[in-house]
Amino acid sequence: MGIEEAPSGFLLTSVETLAGLVRKASLWPVTFGLACCAIEMMATGGSRFDISRFGMEVFRASPRQSDLMIVAGRVSQKMAPVVRQVYDQMAEPKWVLSMGVCASSGGMFNNYAIVQGVDHIVPVDIYLPGCPPRPEMLINAILELHEQIKNEPLGRDRAEIARKVEAAALQATPTSHMTGLLR
Repeated sequence: MGIEEAPSGFLLTSVETLAGLVRKASLWPVTFGLACCAIEMMATGGSRFDISRFGMEVFRASPRQSDLMIVAGRVSQKMAPVVRQVYDQMAEPKWVLSMGVCASSGGMFNNYAIVQGVDHIVPVDIYLPGCPPRPEMLINAILELHEQIKNEPLGRDRAEIARKVEAAALQATPTSHMTGLLR
């Protein structure tokens, strides 16, 4: 049986599957620890929890060599442009993990100085709850991200989906998590 006789879509599906497996096994996270969650993130890279066994050798200091941003801790209004700049400097494809309740929704800091969710700045792929989340929880979130990466499409479809998700996230109006309590 030659390549001409293969079922339609067979070769493309195999290439997407192979690319997904390679991408998930070679993530390079950029360090973006802003508060107490960063200590737990650093512990995940240490010898006790050792994220190297998942193909993530070390936390990178350069966004140009990274494809995963782990935002750990609260994001202030002054730090928001820096988070966006680091995200824009990362090479495609790129993913974002929001670590901790402060990064995900502002946490207990319901004021003008703290961004009420990093998803108002960059598109987030995985939300990790907790205050602070344990290293085991971060490893589980990374494994969940591996499953997402493994099943992502290639090419223009992925780029178009990413653009639409980012545009929708940036146009969303911020809401207070205290709204229901104030009534």
